[in-house]
Formats: sequence, C-alpha cells, structure tokens
Amino acid sequence: MMQPDYIFETSWEVCNRVGGIYAVLSTRAASMQAEHPDKVFFFGPDFGDHSNIYFKQDKTLLKKWEAPADIPVRIGRWQVPGEPIAILLKFDALWPKKDGIYAWAWDKFQVQSHAAYGDYDESCLFGYAAGMVMESLYKFLIKTQKSNAKKPNFCMHANEWQTAFSIFYLEDHCPNIATLFTTHATCIGRSIAGNGKPLYDYFEGYNGDQMAYELNMVSKHSVEKQAARWADCFTTVSDITARECKQLLDKPVDIVTPNGFEPTYVPKGEEFDKRRAKAREALHRVAGKVLGGVVPQNALLVGISGRLEMKNKGIDVFAEALDKLAQKIYHSDQPEKEVVAFVMIPYLDRAPTRKGKVSAVFVPYYLDGQDPMFGMKYYDLLLGLDVTVFPSYYEPWGYTPLESCAFHVPTITTSLAGFGAWAAKQKDQYGVVVIDRTDSNFDVVAEQIADLLLRYDRLCGEDKARARKEAEAVAKKADWKHFFKYYRKAYEIALKKRDTRLDELQNPRLL
Repeated sequence: MMQPDYIFETSWEVCNRVGGIYAVLSTRAASMQAEHPDKVFFFGPDFGDHSNIYFKQDKTLLKKWEAPADIPVRIGRWQVPGEPIAILLKFDALWPKKDGIYAWAWDKFQVQSHAAYGDYDESCLFGYAAGMVMESLYKFLIKTQKSNAKKPNFCMHANEWQTAFSIFYLEDHCPNIATLFTTHATCIGRSIAGNGKPLYDYFEGYNGDQMAYELNMVSKHSVEKQAARWADCFTTVSDITARECKQLLDKPVDIVTPNGFEPTYVPKGEEFDKRRAKAREALHRVAGKVLGGVVPQNALLVGISGRLEMKNKGIDVFAEALDKLAQKIYHSDQPEKEVVAFVMIPYLDRAPTRKGKVSAVFVPYYLDGQDPMFGMKYYDLLLGLDVTVFPSYYEPWGYTPLESCAFHVPTITTSLAGFGAWAAKQKDQYGVVVIDRTDSNFDVVAEQIADLLLRYDRLCGEDKARARKEAEAVAKKADWKHFFKYYRKAYEIALKKRDTRLDELQNPRLL
C-alpha cells in the first residue's frame, strides 16, 4: 500500500479547542505518531499562550528550518496523547494582500470570495499562510534527504472549509504534495437544517449553489465546493454526510473516514471507580446548591452537551422530552423519583428549572477545568452520569455519544447522527439506543426519549451494569486502531491521484 513518509495536517482547531474537530484530531494523533513518529506535523493558528494552552513550545525542534519571513511560527508539541509536533502560525502580514489572494483564487480555482463576511477572511488567510509554511517545510525536509535516498512522499490533510486555501496554494505552488480535504459537515447542509428547512424530506430537490445564494453562504460554499473538487482525495466522516456531499457539493467523496476515539483518555480499574465517585459527588453537590435542596442519591443523572444549536443538536427535543418525563413520573407509581438533567452547553445563559420531579441544571461554560460551577473537565464529569441523550437532527458524526460510550455511560442518539447510524449496525446495542428521527416526528422522538429514561431508571442493578458494559463495548469498536485503516486508504488514494496529476502536467494530452 502506497503511504506517505510525511504528513502535514491543518485545522483551525489544532491546539485550539473550540469544537468537535479538536476531539477528532487530538485523539487520532496518537495513531498517526505510532505509524509515522515525528513525521506528522499539525498546523494551527497562533493566538498566543493564553489561548493555545494545549501547546508547549520546543525550540530544539526543526532548528535549521527557516519559515517564511512574513509568517511568524512557533514550533512545539500538542499536549495530547502521542504529543505530535505542532506548528502555530500568525498570518497578520497577509491582510494587506487579501484582495490579491482572492483574485488569484478566483482566476485559478473559481472561488467566489466577493460575498465574504464574518470569519471567512480570517479563515482563508490562515489557510493560505499554512500553505506557504508547508511549502517552506517541504523544501527543507527534501533538502535533508540523502542524495541517493528515495524521494519521500508527502500528504497534506486540510479539515473543513476554513483551511481550504492551503489546498489551493499547494496545488499552484507545490504540486508534489498530495492533498486531502475532509468536510466534517457541509456549510449548506448545516445551514439548511439550522434555518428550520426540512433537509431530509426534500433532500433530492436541493441544489447547493442555489441554496448558497438563498442562505447568504455563497463564499463559504464556494470555497468548500472547490476544495472538494481540487483535492487529490475528498473525504467525509459518515455515510449520511457522503450523501450530502454528492447532492450539495456535486462531488462524491472518495472514501468515508469515520471518527474514532483514543482509549488512553479513559481511566482504568480502581482509578475509574475513584474518578466516577468524585464526579457523582460533584454533580450532586452542584445540583443541590443550584436547585436549593439535597438531591437524592438515587436520582437519575442525565446529561446533554455540545454546541448551542437548538434544532441541529436536538436540544429542543430534549427539553420537550424532559417535560414529558416529568408528567410520566407524576402519574407513575413512583412520583417521588427525581431526575436531574445537566445541560452542558457553553454560553447558554439560563436559570435552573424544576418541574414536578424533573430538574434541569444549566452549565453555560466550556468545561476545561476553569469554570466557576465545577472546576472540572468535561471528561471528568461525564463519567459520573447515569445516561446521556444526544437526539440530533443534523449530526454528520456525533462525537458526544461516542465519548459517552467510551466513559461507560449509556447513551440515546438518533438515526440522523453518523455515529448513531453506525452504532445501529453493531450488535452491542444495549448501551446505545438509536431512535429513528425524521423531519416530521419531533413529538414521537420526545416521547420515546421520555419512555427510555423512565425505563432505564427502573432497570435493576445488573441490567444497568450490562448497559454500561455494552456502551464501553461499542466505543471499543470505534477505537482508532480499527478506524485508522480508512485514513491509510485515503492517503493511498491521494498519492496515486497526485502521481496521475503530475504525469499529466509533465505530459499534457493533446486536445
């Protein structure tokens, strides 16, 4: 199998924890390092030490390499399992050149930057700067090779539209590097869903370009569509999103690369039990203070987390399910039973609510250990929950239910999540319940969630232990040691396409 000798990978979330892609890359890094020790280089934006807290500078790395003079870089290691080399870069010098860069992108790659707004400029200039730095490092590493050595293979992997300009730059300036592009969620698909339009019932009727104009997404859609076209290998994270790419980007993916998890994040044995007990104590303590009373030890602790996307992440249906659950408990033979739902959604500024016996504790902070409510990291709280619910309407993969399983917490998700669709095919479904969700069954989904939570709470201790074991078993099947094979295949696809592309450049066909 044709494989790279060096891998460059870039994302806005390298050493910059702002969303789910951080989890994808940071957990995959260990597998990459194991196969290509210190020949993996991650490129991210440099916001200074106050923001890049997961980065540790090391001035002994690449001492003889001189990066482009107008793109300052810091070299160090990403503080995640595997500790890969990370290169953080500033791109301020490119702002005066922005219009020229956009003109070049239009002339060469038909990228329509004229309708840009918001974070478009910052992202595209970062991607362009990353391409410049990659070209420089590529030339340096080539020079370090022995004269009689085989010329090494290089792959560059760009994640999401924010880094697509690195693909365009290398295509034009350094075509020897094979390029890969992964869209973790298409701009238009997310926007259709987020704007309350029925994404699935009318799916075959959507045209990506038309919807880009309607939803004011022309530039972001354009850069994403052209990156999918020009990359040597185009990938996405699930079969659900592969269908979306074909319909909305007019480009079928070359391969689906599902997201795995790194098991070293999960404590083992006595350490797991100790940390779970600590988490449960913290959850009970904070809930008691917030709700103004002692929370019974046998209360069911339920969690939901993720970005503040009410419909896409299913927060709206979760809230409806809690209301239905409160009614079911009130009319049950155990009306004294309590359920506490922890809504761990950053920036959600809401007060706690209490309905009969179902309470919601809103945690509006990014749980990095610095929040004023818990002072604990998300993973350290997650393993204290009894069950999690992620009833997503739009979820290309769904890292949160996978993380839940990894920490032995049974989860409820939907068929519209990539992970949910994958998990539904596994045999160990006792720890993962996948609810069928469509454009039009909101109330049915909420009712099913309420029933499942009530049923889970009434399971005997043996059945609850079984559910936790089977949740863990599902996560083990999604270990990167099983899923990294898809990346090996993607690298091979990219390198073979590069060779074909270079051959055509050197031997142009007569028209």
